[in-house]
Amino acid sequence: MTDEVDERVGTPLLDEAVKLVDEAVKKAAVAWVSVVGGPARALWCVPSEGSLLVVSGPGEQAAPGLAEATEARVTLRGDHGGRIVTWPARVTRLNPGTEEWTALAPTVAAKRLNAPGPTADLVARWATDGCALVRLTPAGDPAAGDRLPEASLAEPPRAAPVVRATRRPFRLHRVRRR
Repeated sequence: MTDEVDERVGTPLLDEAVKLVDEAVKKAAVAWVSVVGGPARALWCVPSEGSLLVVSGPGEQAAPGLAEATEARVTLRGDHGGRIVTWPARVTRLNPGTEEWTALAPTVAAKRLNAPGPTADLVARWATDGCALVRLTPAGDPAAGDRLPEASLAEPPRAAPVVRATRRPFRLHRVRRR
C-alpha cells in the first residue's frame, strides 16, 4: 500500500485492524459503500494495490455522490454475508487520458461481468459517457467506531420503477382438480 499504511500502524490492535483491511481488500468483489449522509450501496469492485476500484455512471452501477465525494465508508463482507471490517476511505476520481486511467481502466473493464462488447470499447464508452472510475483507498483507523450497533440497521426497501403488481395468469381452459 502507500504511506497511509505506515501512518496507521502503531499499536498491536491497530496493526491487526490494518492487516485485516489489507487482506479483505485483496479478496473483495463487492463492497458496501456509503457516501457521507447516504445509505450504503452494494457496488462491484476490483482490488488494486491495496485499494478498491469502482466504476459508476450511465449504463453502469448507480453510486450517487461517489464521483464527487472526497471520503466514504466501506464495509467488506465475507462469503456468508457477515461483516468483516468497516473502514473510512479516501475517494479519488481517475480521469480519462491520465497514466492511472490508461493502466487501470482496462483492468477494471476486463473484470466486468456481462460487458457489452470488447474491453477497449467499454473503456472508450466510460471515458466519453461521463462514467466515473474511482479509487477507494483506506484512510484512517478501521477499528475506531467499528463496533456492531445495538439496534437493527435494516432499512425499508427503496422505491424502484421495476416493481409492479403482477396479474393472474390467463387460462384458456378450465383446469379440473381431482
